[in-house]
Amino acid sequence: MPKLIEHQTHSDKRGNLTVLEDHHIPFSIKRIFYIYGVDDSQRGGHRHHKTKQALMCVTGSCRIDCDNGKEKTSFLLDHPKKCLIVEPEEWHVMNNFSEDTVLLVLASEYYDHADYIFEAYD
Repeated sequence: MPKLIEHQTHSDKRGNLTVLEDHHIPFSIKRIFYIYGVDDSQRGGHRHHKTKQALMCVTGSCRIDCDNGKEKTSFLLDHPKKCLIVEPEEWHVMNNFSEDTVLLVLASEYYDHADYIFEAYD
């Protein structure tokens, strides 16, 4: 089941500072990537055998639709302090990207094409 968490943010007249430390993420980070410049396309459309992910919009917003074969859920990532933890069994699709979106993804595993499952649940 995906879990939405909020990172600690410190705000004052100078702006905001959001803190992300390794104990905030429930896995060791082996890979970091970001998605940006997305048109009206969908991204994702897969699940994994092993990889856990933490997704956050550094700027802009997008929706993440998840399906674990038993329950479907949707999450709006519309603030930099919001972080969605996605378990390997979660079929996930990212969509409705705003024009300025930068979606940062932290992954528990190095890239391995064999880890991807491209078949959605029935």
